[in-house]
This record gives sequence, structure tokens and C-alpha cells, in this order.
Amino acid sequence: MKGEEEYLIALFSSVSHAMKAEKILKRAAISHKIIPIPRQISSDCGVCIRFLPEQKSAVLQALGPVVTVKEVREFRAGQ
Repeated sequence: MKGEEEYLIALFSSVSHAMKAEKILKRAAISHKIIPIPRQISSDCGVCIRFLPEQKSAVLQALGPVVTVKEVREFRAGQ
């Protein structure tokens, strides 16, 4: 739909892993946003990290040695 931005979201096995990932991405100056996991993905309470598709390799490279990313999914703002 027009006006919806496409993002990727990184899912983690726990909130603590997501918070650790956020700190790593901040230190690496990689633009991101921590958001609640969208309902259509999971009804559990939790958070994930949203970022632009062109940043996928930088995000995975920064997190890879320290935090395991459970899954990366496409996400449209406004879903």
C-alpha cells in the first residue's frame, strides 16, 4: 500500500537478547528502533528490532558474534 514503509525485524529468543542487540547496534551507529513484536507474528509479549532492508548485512554482522538472531522477517509499518 502507498505510504507504508518496508522494514525488516529481527526476532530474538528473549527480551534480554533484544536489549543486548539494541546496545550493540547503538555502539555500531546502525539506525534501528526497538518495537513490540507485531501481533500478527506473535501474541507473546516481547520486543524486536526494526531496521531498513539495506541494513540487513550490517545488523547481522554486528550482532553475529554476540547475539543470536532467531529470525529476520519483513514488516510494513502500519500493518
